[in-house]
Amino acid sequence: MSEQDTTHFGFRQVPKQEKARLVRGVFDSVAEKYDIMNDLMSFGVHRLWKRFAIELAGVRPGQTVLDLASGTGDLADRFAGLVGPQGLVVMSDINASMLSVGRDRMLDRGHAGNMAFALINAEQLPIADASVDLVTIAFGLRNVTDKESALAEMYRVLRPGGRALVLEFSHPTSRPLEKLYDIYSFGVLPRMGQLVANDAESYRYLAESIRMHPDQETLKGMMEAAGFERCDVHNLTGGIVAIHRGFRL
Repeated sequence: MSEQDTTHFGFRQVPKQEKARLVRGVFDSVAEKYDIMNDLMSFGVHRLWKRFAIELAGVRPGQTVLDLASGTGDLADRFAGLVGPQGLVVMSDINASMLSVGRDRMLDRGHAGNMAFALINAEQLPIADASVDLVTIAFGLRNVTDKESALAEMYRVLRPGGRALVLEFSHPTSRPLEKLYDIYSFGVLPRMGQLVANDAESYRYLAESIRMHPDQETLKGMMEAAGFERCDVHNLTGGIVAIHRGFRL
């Protein structure tokens, strides 16, 4: 099998057509404990990362937001309040288990009126051209097989003046922090996953998938290649996480 036919799943090389199924298996396994593990493994800091992403998004009442890889809906929850009753938030995920957990959570919060829920592959968005004001993907792009296709689709569905935000684990900006992060990622995270979610392998995959994700400048270049303009990068927690933002002008 040639390199063109394979991609990475963590540190493993797998057939491209198999990656989405393998990723679904990871999130099927962790869906019920996803929020608890996010709080534990980030010491709650993921809430600050998401808050900053929401501030950068600049969402206004009446706008349409597409939240890809929405998971349990942390971003979608906030966006639903910001767009108001005249706006729309499409909460989407490729994983049915995650989307089900997120949908139940949003309905419990009373967001049924201005939200829609869709099982969507980010590489092939069933959405009309130039119909969305904001596209977000938080901690999901690294799991996408064809990231270039996903970024091109995000650009395609944006209206002129619209913007895309990618919130994702990235690469620490200092060598000492990188070494500490490796110790934590490969030593602590799998043990935590085993204790809390009874699943060490999924959190080992998490650590591996972060290392295989493009660094900040590479991802910025990929967004520019997809057509985005005025792209900027915001490093958070020393580059452990980064927010990439691009506009369709």
